[in-house]
Amino acid sequence: MTRHEMTSQQACIIEEGIEAPESALLRVERNSGYGGVPGLEDEELASPAELERQVVLAEWGPILALPCRGSDGGIRPIIDESGRLDWGAFGTWDFERLSGPFDKARYKADKLQEQLQWALIMFSMVQDRLSVQVRLEVAARIGNGVDLDDFKDADEHAYARWYLRTRSLRNQIRELRTAGGRAWS
Repeated sequence: MTRHEMTSQQACIIEEGIEAPESALLRVERNSGYGGVPGLEDEELASPAELERQVVLAEWGPILALPCRGSDGGIRPIIDESGRLDWGAFGTWDFERLSGPFDKARYKADKLQEQLQWALIMFSMVQDRLSVQVRLEVAARIGNGVDLDDFKDADEHAYARWYLRTRSLRNQIRELRTAGGRAWS
């Protein structure tokens, strides 16, 4: 590109053999506001949304990687561009009418069922430390109303404790399910 002055004091640019006033060929270049990297085009750089995603993953990654027991198939809202929750069809009165109110008894029974699963795992681990004969003796003593403090052996005490815990959880779940009636069927 070459530039020269015309007699009327207007600057001209000659590009590919065409002479044109400078203002017609000017392009406004806007900066993205985030700077750049030498040698890379702006299209090759990460977008602001991608940079934000990377920062969130870097800060919350260890927490997000923790295992958790979540509900499977739950209704999750969509977050719109303003950051507000959009429940879609699930936020309507029709959905509330069709799905019914929150069932506290069923929720409690489900939570007790989770506790029972963990208690059964502990009970199984303690059970493996005792012979079948000792287990039967401990169960008989529990049936006769012996207090937990009367068990002097640590393994027998743990077996009796977890036996009573699992039995108590099963009874609570059974009571909640019978109180729930046909609605849970």
